[in-house]
Amino acid sequence: MRFLILVCALCLAWLPRITSAADAGWWNDDWSFRKAITLDSGPKGGNLAQAPGRVPLLIRLHSGNFQFDGVAQNGSDLRFIASDGKTPLNYQIESFDPVLGVAQIWLDVTDLPAGGQQTVWMYYGNSKAPAQSNGAATFDPDYSLVYHFDDNAGAPPRDATAYNNNAQAGMLRMVDDGVAGKAARFDGNTVVTLPASASLATTAGGTFTFSSWIKLDALPTGATLVYARRQDGKALLIGLDGGVPFVEVDGDQPQRSQPGRPLKAGQWTHIAVVAGSGQVTLYVDGKSYGQVAAALPALNSPATIGGDAPGAATGAPAIASFAGEMDEVRLSRTARAAIAIETDVLSQGAESKLIQYGEDEKKSGFGFGYFGIIVKSVTADAWVVIGILLVMALISWIVMWQRGRYVGEVTRANDRFLDRFRAQGTNLLGMAAAEAQPALQRELGKSSLFRLYEVGAKEVWRRRDNHGRLVIASESIEAIRAVMDSTLVRENQRLSRSMVLLTIAISGGPFLGLLGTVVGVMITFAAIAAAGDVNVNAIAPGIAAALLATVAGLFVAIPALFGYNYLLTRNKAVTANMQVFVDEFVTRLAELHRDVEKSEPERAVVG
Repeated sequence: MRFLILVCALCLAWLPRITSAADAGWWNDDWSFRKAITLDSGPKGGNLAQAPGRVPLLIRLHSGNFQFDGVAQNGSDLRFIASDGKTPLNYQIESFDPVLGVAQIWLDVTDLPAGGQQTVWMYYGNSKAPAQSNGAATFDPDYSLVYHFDDNAGAPPRDATAYNNNAQAGMLRMVDDGVAGKAARFDGNTVVTLPASASLATTAGGTFTFSSWIKLDALPTGATLVYARRQDGKALLIGLDGGVPFVEVDGDQPQRSQPGRPLKAGQWTHIAVVAGSGQVTLYVDGKSYGQVAAALPALNSPATIGGDAPGAATGAPAIASFAGEMDEVRLSRTARAAIAIETDVLSQGAESKLIQYGEDEKKSGFGFGYFGIIVKSVTADAWVVIGILLVMALISWIVMWQRGRYVGEVTRANDRFLDRFRAQGTNLLGMAAAEAQPALQRELGKSSLFRLYEVGAKEVWRRRDNHGRLVIASESIEAIRAVMDSTLVRENQRLSRSMVLLTIAISGGPFLGLLGTVVGVMITFAAIAAAGDVNVNAIAPGIAAALLATVAGLFVAIPALFGYNYLLTRNKAVTANMQVFVDEFVTRLAELHRDVEKSEPERAVVG
């Protein structure tokens, strides 16, 4: 019994160590924690048929995949290490809010393969580490402009690349429901003007890429512009006509892409345009949507986002400005491959299978691991249930330990008593002599058989006549048995004392754990409904944490069940020995009674 309890205690003590991180391969001992992030381009992940090469991927952290414990308040101690465990990767923190439990980080993946997996490590937990977030290093030199729209309200958008192509005009209102962090709200009147820098200029027949996420307030009845650049009667226009995306190239003559299906209002959609090799291709959500067989004209005038610049459309029909939200506007000096556009959509979309988040690990000692993620996701009500179950487990272990120790002492003492009792031979009351009692009490005081014997012997000694002889009538035999049986019942009660607590733990533990699980699942789904987030990474930790209450209930019930059955078997053996002894004592007493009756017919005397 004690061995069973010791095993349970050791399992409980070593449980956190099961998920501890191996110190081998730790990048830097100054960082206390790390998190595995798997980039899966295989069939079960992003399913990329070609290798996109170097791409900036969006690492989206939230309370479902990261607990924000042990990390700096502004994320300055974050470091990303390549799969070799040695090479630091460039990154840019767009937003980091540990209070709300959300963060958006752009990670520069130098070589993303096709149809495979690689694991990068996110290290954190170093209060002395300086910030290293750097957009200029994260986005490759061919990106000439990247607007995250993470600026303060009323300020023109700032460029995240090394070219510093900050907007020259256009005060936008920022909203919090962007694809990545904040987004820009265009009211149909505001136009953002880009600088006429050399890095943004296009050459005749050159290469160019535009991409952005857009969300329409409502489908426009006419044409609206998302991006425009005009110069000397030539233009590159990207917009929507009745909600249908288009790209138009005005060279010697205007050419517009063929129409397709309109977009849906109130839904984020990725738009990209790639120009190169005498062809301009329009992509919607990473898929080819339309084409124009035309070379890109030479343009070095200021471009605009969200509409035309005032007076820019001289001699051309006026096109309305964009009304809706816009996020992640990017311009490139090169023609991005179709697989790169597809990778952007996979990485930045709400349901990204390309990026999978692993467990949090601690450098040494006890790690967080899967168990740590579950524990940190447990709600207050579940902690109450688990606390009650742990108290029940402690009580049941104490009961098992005490009852196991008690029944063991009784069994060993009974064995010693039987040896002494058998040695008395026909002297049935020899051990009841007054002079032998102190020594017998020290040796056999814990024996239930000895206590039965004492009660029986006292009942026999009570039947003395005036001359000090023991006189036992026939009816006295059954009276002595009744007294011994009542003592046997009390001895059984002593054996079964507190056993009811084990039955409560066995039957009540799983039900109480189930109650905690059901309540936890209800709260998890209620939180999901309130947040409107159906991402599995937001659901799984809450469900797993809710199931911890059931595990705790089984953790209480299973050892209690084993201990109860073990103790019950031992108690039954002791009870059987007591019943046999009562029968033996009374039977031998009856034999002596009959012998005396034969020798003295007038009365029965024992002694």
